[in-house]
Amino acid sequence: MLSSCKSYKTSCNVLVSFVFVLLVSSCNIVKGVKSDEHLITKNTIIEDNKINNEERVNNIIIQKTNLGMDRFLGFRLPLRLHIYNLARPNIDSILQAKVLSDSSKVKWKTTLLSKKQFDREIQARKNFNSWLRRTGEAPSILDEEKTIKTANRLRKYYYTKGWFNNEVAYEIQRDSNKQAQVTYKIIKNKPYILDSITPIISSPAIDSLYARFSKRSLLKKEEQYDESNFELERDRITTYLRNNGFYYFGKDYVRFFTDTIGTNHKVNTELVIANRSIRGDDSISVVPFKPYKIKEINIYTDENYTNQNQTIKDSITFKNYNLYSKNKLRFRPKALTDAVFINKGDKYSDLARSRTSRYLNDLQMFRYPSIQYVENEEDTTLTANIYLEPKKKYALSLDLDVSQSNIQTIGFSVTPGLKIRNVFRGAETLEISGIAAIGASEDSNDDDETFFDINEFGGNIRLVIPRLFTPFNTDSIIPKYMSPSTAINLSATSQQNIGLDKQTLSGLLSYNWQPTNTVTNTLELFNVQFVKNLNTSNYFGIYSNSFSRLNSIARNIGYINSDESLENPPNSYTLADTFIDDVLAGNTSLTSNDEDFITVNSIEERQQRLTENNLIFSSSFDYKKNRRTSLFDNDFSIFKWRVELAGNLLSNLSEIFGSSKNGDGNYEVFGVAFSQYFKTEIDYIKYFDLGRNNVFAFRSYAGVAIPYGNSNSIPFAESFFAGGPNDNRAWTAYNLGPGSSTTINEFNEANFKIHLSAEQRFGLFGNFKGALFIDAGNIWNVLDNVEDDAATLTGFSSLKDIAVGSGFGLRYDFDFFVLRFDTGFKTYDPSRDLGNRWFKDYNFRNAVYNIGINYPF
Repeated sequence: MLSSCKSYKTSCNVLVSFVFVLLVSSCNIVKGVKSDEHLITKNTIIEDNKINNEERVNNIIIQKTNLGMDRFLGFRLPLRLHIYNLARPNIDSILQAKVLSDSSKVKWKTTLLSKKQFDREIQARKNFNSWLRRTGEAPSILDEEKTIKTANRLRKYYYTKGWFNNEVAYEIQRDSNKQAQVTYKIIKNKPYILDSITPIISSPAIDSLYARFSKRSLLKKEEQYDESNFELERDRITTYLRNNGFYYFGKDYVRFFTDTIGTNHKVNTELVIANRSIRGDDSISVVPFKPYKIKEINIYTDENYTNQNQTIKDSITFKNYNLYSKNKLRFRPKALTDAVFINKGDKYSDLARSRTSRYLNDLQMFRYPSIQYVENEEDTTLTANIYLEPKKKYALSLDLDVSQSNIQTIGFSVTPGLKIRNVFRGAETLEISGIAAIGASEDSNDDDETFFDINEFGGNIRLVIPRLFTPFNTDSIIPKYMSPSTAINLSATSQQNIGLDKQTLSGLLSYNWQPTNTVTNTLELFNVQFVKNLNTSNYFGIYSNSFSRLNSIARNIGYINSDESLENPPNSYTLADTFIDDVLAGNTSLTSNDEDFITVNSIEERQQRLTENNLIFSSSFDYKKNRRTSLFDNDFSIFKWRVELAGNLLSNLSEIFGSSKNGDGNYEVFGVAFSQYFKTEIDYIKYFDLGRNNVFAFRSYAGVAIPYGNSNSIPFAESFFAGGPNDNRAWTAYNLGPGSSTTINEFNEANFKIHLSAEQRFGLFGNFKGALFIDAGNIWNVLDNVEDDAATLTGFSSLKDIAVGSGFGLRYDFDFFVLRFDTGFKTYDPSRDLGNRWFKDYNFRNAVYNIGINYPF
């Protein structure tokens, strides 16, 4: 109790000190502001008597406030401004006056340090002062000229949105503390509405298509004028025409002329599409646009800088494609022509060109594929020349790694790899890799043990085929522009002195395709995994918490003496297994209603599940829609959905062939009861770009795996866990849940999970960024063999056991990755009694510190 009070008092002292620093800092924000200047502390836009907080409108303001000037909990936190204010604007004069001009001080310093060290100290103080100014942010001083320019920009913005007669005024409020606030007041007045749209098209070939491409026009009669729609319409028309043969067409040929004179707030528009302009040596000629068709497609399969002057030695014509090679043709013609969407006799199309380029890049066979078109002036056609430079057929890789964990004090691993391109002359890629690892476990210092007593060996073979490898023709369902591919994967690993020791065999046949630029689909037709545990007798040596609980119960009921152990002899747990059998058979003083009996039963169920061999034969489908356009896009969403079925095929075959069942009533294959379950996961991520390096990110996730048929539980590898640097950061991985249970298992897992996260990210200074976050969620057991009510989802009432963590983070952006440090506090802990769950361990002593790479979601 006394320790708790001291901890609470310390936390309060830290909080009071932090608030005091904020108060002092808030009063000091005008330190670098001159007496005749004013620091801008707030910009406000009032639109028709209502405050407008839209980012796109507020970004029009030229002179913004310092970052962090907005109030948070009543205080301003312009951290970069405070850093800037720490710098001395006249550091050279200060050093000259306080140090360099005092000969006795200089003499004493140089005697103490040496002249060279003294010069370094002076330079270091100057460098630190420069760093403060670079890292900080200079105060945003009011400049009324910029305020006037902002008002003009606001007028122009509202004009482009159809309020041609808008009125913009501004007010500046200055106070005696050298601070100022600027308010912009906008009156939009009546908007202008689109009325008539008159086409004036010079080229007959384009004019004949107007009725067709105008149906999808973005300029709609009776809609409010919006200048951006005119630019989008220009792009749309250009895209349509360039995909319909007009190779030389560009958006500069599309112009709009508007008339609003005497129209009673109506806008009459003329759409003008001019003829083509051809620049000669000393003149420009104007001719009508004509559509172009593809006359020939030539594919140069081994073009590079060194052989550019060599003659063609091998050629073939395949399905209207001409393939040329300066050496022997290395690829089967169909493998290359399947990647080309440009067809002989078709009209020129930008879409076909971009699809061809993307597909050729996806093959990962060539360096920078190039597509060039040559005009055949005599018949208004184009010849498409595709230049390919193959990558090297063989590529070697070698990864070395040094690691440390709670299992091993140190470990070393090597992963060699060999990539073979075009292995069957069909642009296939074969990847062969292996792993060899050794490590020293925590107890490797025993005299009879070698130091490196942990090892893992394995190999993997992966074949990627750039098409769907099926006995059926799937082109009508999944056409080749979706970049379909097939992956076949085989792997095997063997581990010793890692957990229970195990051997794993797995095989995979999967199909991948992209219906759109944002959507990716993956179908795992067959995914087979076989896991064999080799050292099940060491279960309690690995799961020591379960053994300690078991040992305590055995002593409490007198099964063994208080100075004895179920680990007898050392490193042997036969007596522990015997004790479990005696308890469950009723051969001890414990009855089925006793809490200790229930605990022993739970330990036995978990032991059985984690030591049994697993055979998983599953099929799954993954759908992913990613609206992110680039790494710099901070306003996007990602939606993922996965559904998996396991064991159905084996179950049906077992019934058809009348296979016998084991003692537990389950079918077996090769002596192993195969798993049968349904599993689905939904994951949604949304980013909101708030401007000025501020991003609000949100994630919601739910997953469930339901056993049925041949299983009454989910394999450990397919279950869910909570906690960790990418989950609820106030708990370590596998340490949260299930439900409100207070289990002491090393690895807590269950078959149902809910997770929610919200995070506010903001810039601090330089490449340093900060974050405030809230994580919520938990795991539960549902529709399986777990009977503990605290760990089971029984209905909506169980949602009261959703754990909540909150905290803050510091990140450093290296451009190509982000190093992340998060501190999570247990805000609502469901393992405590109801009414005693909020903010009970909310202090740094009980916080969880996470280090991660990149953002958690």
